[in-house]
Amino acid sequence: MLIQLTSIAGAVLILAAYAAHQAGRMSRETPAYHVINAGGGALLLVVAVATWQIGFIVLEAAWTVISLVALLRPGRDRARSEPRAPDAGMLE
Repeated sequence: MLIQLTSIAGAVLILAAYAAHQAGRMSRETPAYHVINAGGGALLLVVAVATWQIGFIVLEAAWTVISLVALLRPGRDRARSEPRAPDAGMLE
């Protein structure tokens, strides 16, 4: 039962950050976005390790590390309000 509750909590955190970003209520540049993603990923990583799901372990470990690296990246301009222009190569 604890494993199920932990996995639900992790999924809710990740989906909440994603939904808030999509709704325009949270920028992916804010520390809160990355903290919520890292927290959700870490909870799901615990579940994956407890149930020994290798693919899930790889996914959630990567998700958590990427979120933490983005959060801790030095010199990051978190106050940037202008969206970046798409790469010209992506439009072809």
